[in-house]
Formats: sequence, C-alpha cells, structure tokens
Amino acid sequence: MIVVTGASGLVGSHLLQKLSLEKTPICAWYNHTPPTHTAAHITWKKVDITHALEVLEALEGATQVYHCAAVVSFSKADKDALYNVNVIGTQHVVNGCLHHQVSKLLFVSSVAALGRIRVGEAIHEGMQWSEETSNSFYGKTKYLAELEVWRGAAEGLSAVVINPVIILGCANWDTGSAAIFKNVYNEFPWYTTGSSGFVYVNDVVQAMLQLMNSHLNNEKFIVSGGNHTYQQVFNAIAEGFGKKPPHKKVTPFLAAIVWRWEAMKSFFTGAKPLLTKETAHTAQAVVTFNNEKLLQALPQFTYTPLPQVAKEVCEQFRIKYQLP
Repeated sequence: MIVVTGASGLVGSHLLQKLSLEKTPICAWYNHTPPTHTAAHITWKKVDITHALEVLEALEGATQVYHCAAVVSFSKADKDALYNVNVIGTQHVVNGCLHHQVSKLLFVSSVAALGRIRVGEAIHEGMQWSEETSNSFYGKTKYLAELEVWRGAAEGLSAVVINPVIILGCANWDTGSAAIFKNVYNEFPWYTTGSSGFVYVNDVVQAMLQLMNSHLNNEKFIVSGGNHTYQQVFNAIAEGFGKKPPHKKVTPFLAAIVWRWEAMKSFFTGAKPLLTKETAHTAQAVVTFNNEKLLQALPQFTYTPLPQVAKEVCEQFRIKYQLP
C-alpha cells in the first residue's frame, strides 16, 4: 500500500493523480481539505499527523510513504502550527515508518531548509540551514523536519528528501504559490526585482516517483526547473492568460512600508498579513539554485521550460475557475 500524506495539497493532489493510474492500493491522508480525487483503489483517511497514535494506526500496511503534508506560512501567528505539523508531525511519520518497517519514505522538504540567504553563490544540497542564512521560521521547521528523517535513516529507515523551489501548479489560487497566478490574472501592477528557482508541479511529481522507485537512498535533492526573476515569471503567466504584465517596480523602501502596514493591520484585524518582513525580503533577494545533482542521479529526467509551464497551468486555471 502507498501512503500519501497531505494528499489534498498542491503536490499531494498532483502526485495522487499520477499514482492513481496504477492499481496499487493508495491511502490518501487529509486533515482540513476534503478529498477531490477518487478512484476504487484510493482510500481517503482523515489523519491529524500531530497525533502520534493516529499516524501509527494509519500507517499499518504501508510499503511506500510520500510525506507531503506541511504548513507553509510566514506569519508569526502560525508559529505553533508550523512547528507542530512540520516537525512533530514528521517525527510521528518517521516513527510510524520505522515501526511498520516501511520500505521507503520520500519527504517533501523545501529549499527554505537549506537557508535562502546566500551571497554570490548558488544554493546546493551540501549547504546547511542556520540563523544567519534563513529569514523564516518556516525554513527552520523544514530543516528540523529533515533532521527527523535523517534520525530515522540512522535507525534503519530508507529515505529520500527533496527540496523543491517555488512550485508552479494549479490549485486553490487563494493560497500558496498558486496565488501568483490569481494576482497576474487580476493584472496586479507590481513586480519585484528579486529572483528564485521555479519548478512545475508535474516535474516535482515525476522526480518523486522516479526517486521512490530507484536504488537511491538516504540522499537529498534540490528540485528546480530553472532560475528566473519574478518579473520573468509574471510576464510568462501574463502571456498565458492574455493579460497585461506587471509594470511597476517594487523598491526595497516601498516593500518595507507595505510589510509594516500589513503587520499593523493584522494586529488590529486578526487577518493574516498579505506581506511579511520575511516575504518582502525574499522577494527582493537574488537567489539561485544548483539543480545538477538530481539531473545526474536521474539521467532520463528533464524539466519543463517556463513558457510551457505557464501556458499549461494558465489553461488549467481557466478550466478550474471557468475563466474566459
């Protein structure tokens, strides 16, 4: 039996679509978001990964586990949830895999666990998170979650970790990286001067499947389709939607004003800020990622070019939201 945690999320749901083409029994875990993809050999199970006993019972019979469940937030208000789900939840999954002698665990981490703030060098798998190289508590929790996986590996668990960059894919565009597409569709006029790595969710899924079914063990891999400026990504999405691309540059000074205003508004309203100090800093930073390790490990694997990614995902959003 294959177990997919976080099966209703961006990565989990796309992974489930691919796995469902096979006839191997699948147990798809969710917590808050109800199931969307159904098939005769898929069993949906509501599991709170912060509860050790629930996780232990839900992993009975599992042979392969894809651990996709996580909280992604850069708001201080979510610190407890970030730690409990990302760190404690991963600890429970690792312990359950060890207990049931799962053949292999694939953990979806993040490049945030490697420390995003690097000057003059591309980020690679050999780098370690530290207070000086990270600007988010989220990144810290993903780093601590990875430590739980390596602890499991030291106890005999076969495991692989992937560190995706910003993932582009069709999902609820009110949350996460999918919100980029909503902003561009609504012709949000601002763009930032920073750069980062970007990757198609379908490419992430293909990498996961190939790594799970390979001889590779106790390794971690950055999954990045390429390094692009945010403006390049916004322009590609705007072309995919046939919309006007962003044309106003956000300066560091303006970003500092906005995140402080959002923090003050959040304090009085209780609503999550649209921009935080961490996200404002990240959006201005010029960050690059080295993706060579995965390409060397999986010689047949290739990434989808950004223009094609934007075109396909925009079309998926058109169908999902019945856009003109």
